[in-house]
Amino acid sequence: GSNVPRSVRKWGSARAGMMGARVTRVFRHFNLENRAHREIGKAKPTTAPRHPVAATQDYPDQFQEEIKKKNEHLHGLLKEVYVDSRDPPVTVKSSGGSLPSKKEEHRLAKTGQLGLLDVKTVPKGKISIIEALTLLTNHHRSPNEWTAEKIANEYSLELKDVTALLTHFIPFSVEIFPPGDKKAIQPR
Repeated sequence: GSNVPRSVRKWGSARAGMMGARVTRVFRHFNLENRAHREIGKAKPTTAPRHPVAATQDYPDQFQEEIKKKNEHLHGLLKEVYVDSRDPPVTVKSSGGSLPSKKEEHRLAKTGQLGLLDVKTVPKGKISIIEALTLLTNHHRSPNEWTAEKIANEYSLELKDVTALLTHFIPFSVEIFPPGDKKAIQPR
């Protein structure tokens, strides 16, 4: 450390910052007027050429008069037109949710072990994750009892979807290996 008091050291660093700002200001304003005149004097980019437009057509006088003249026959037909407009009746949404739900398209979900977090209703033709794991496990354990037809009836699914699910997905299987392996890494 130095023998200079802390307040003086702090003031010194502030002065150095002020000095740096002063130097940058000098460089920023150096020759500013000449640089501005040089930028102003540069050639401006030319605009793109305009597409040639045909001159406006001068219609003969008979057409000009016909355009300005009121056609009584067409005006009478226009007066006979009557438009009646009504707003559609306002439907009040149920407070149950933002989307209208149809009760016949939902079924009660099979209960899981999550309690309040469980899904209560599932649309027909779909299953929840817990139900998918349950039916895969049941079919894996006893395929004679849990056939594709029984699963389709139980969970309101189509048979082709159930057969695809059973052929392409397998349930989780956790295997715990005994620690008797001599090559296993010993904990420290």
